[in-house]
Amino acid sequence: MAIARVVTFEGVPADRIDRLREETSQGEQPDGLNATEMIVLHDADSEKSIAIVFFDSEEDYASGDAVLNAMPTGDTPGQRTSVSRYDVAIRMTS
Repeated sequence: MAIARVVTFEGVPADRIDRLREETSQGEQPDGLNATEMIVLHDADSEKSIAIVFFDSEEDYASGDAVLNAMPTGDTPGQRTSVSRYDVAIRMTS
């Protein structure tokens, strides 16, 4: 079963999302992240964002969580307000 790491951020201006989009378009993950997918939602008006990172296993989640927790504040989209772990119960793509 897949696992999702869901993080909420405040203070995320549109230009920061633009820079993050540019950085992630290079396609390289930090060493040890082992994510299978990442989705970032952004509300430009309220400058809030939600990042959902998917992992295939508990081991990958633990490794990725450690990598993401160790990231310098300047590398995150904004001020982190919460981090939650969820089992992916249903997943549908077209």
